[in-house]
Amino acid sequence: MQNDNVKYKIKSFTLIETLVAIFIFTLAMGTISGLIVMGYRTHGYTLEQSIAIDEARRGIEIMVKEIRQAQTGEDGSFPIEKAGDKEFIFYSDIDKDGQAEKIRYFLGTINSGTQTLECTAPNSGGYCDVIFSNFKSGNLKLAEVSVSVRGDLDWSNEYVSISTDDGTTLISDLCKTGCSHCAEAWEGTRIFDVTTQAGDNFIKFRATGSSNVHLQCPIASPTYSMKARFVLTWTEEIMGTEFKKGVIEPTGSPVEYPQDQEKISVLTSYVRNTPPIFEYFYFDENENQLKKIEDYPARLKDTKIMKVYLVVNVDPNRPPNEFELESFVQLRNLKLE
Repeated sequence: MQNDNVKYKIKSFTLIETLVAIFIFTLAMGTISGLIVMGYRTHGYTLEQSIAIDEARRGIEIMVKEIRQAQTGEDGSFPIEKAGDKEFIFYSDIDKDGQAEKIRYFLGTINSGTQTLECTAPNSGGYCDVIFSNFKSGNLKLAEVSVSVRGDLDWSNEYVSISTDDGTTLISDLCKTGCSHCAEAWEGTRIFDVTTQAGDNFIKFRATGSSNVHLQCPIASPTYSMKARFVLTWTEEIMGTEFKKGVIEPTGSPVEYPQDQEKISVLTSYVRNTPPIFEYFYFDENENQLKKIEDYPARLKDTKIMKVYLVVNVDPNRPPNEFELESFVQLRNLKLE
């Protein structure tokens, strides 16, 4: 019987070779995963950009149609109320109910704020002041002040006058009736529209007691004749990337367009305009061409054709490049001259 001694030599990976293989595999899988994630992100961004462009395109189509039908407001207002670079206000019957709505297209964000200040008149028949300044950071749309007082105010000859720094008297006989002597709570609260006075980001209020408002409150020292409390609330528009539409229905008799009833919707959130959104033109028959209107008052009365231009980009820091939408519209109810 032959006994052969056969030796088998088995070749295996060393530890170093195994570690290198694992490293290469991990690196390859990481690269593949990164490419997949990048692909999903790029696809997602492209989809988001496409949606934003479609929103803007639909918005322009609706806007052009409504601007084309601009007409006189139900309160007799001229068809164009404001002709700004990035805000356009006009009147048009957009819901076909036989009455023109007030329409506003604008770029920005609506913000609201409130501040409260109080003052004390230290002598009989005296006055005190409060100053609100640097309270807004955008374009003021609405400002109101709520005024309340307390003090020696229990007779008809004891009352308070409230005025602003431009000489406007908001009320001359606050608390002439209905208030009590040295009340602990604020009384006679009244609210006033001060949008015009607050437009320059500064407004000063003065509360002046009548000569019969005496130094009697409180009984203990220190005494005062009258105190006033001012609560300023405002709504402002801050430039941003949201292109919006506001609609106000006509109401009342005589007809009004209440600003606080404006219904605002967002048309698209990614408008990146540095150039104007709205440009205004008239047709020069002598030169047979459109002429751009730069002077603001002339925009209101001379505009016959408008250009609407939007720059849309979800993320300006990455490709694809900005998408531009442009359209011209003739205002049919404003004849070419």
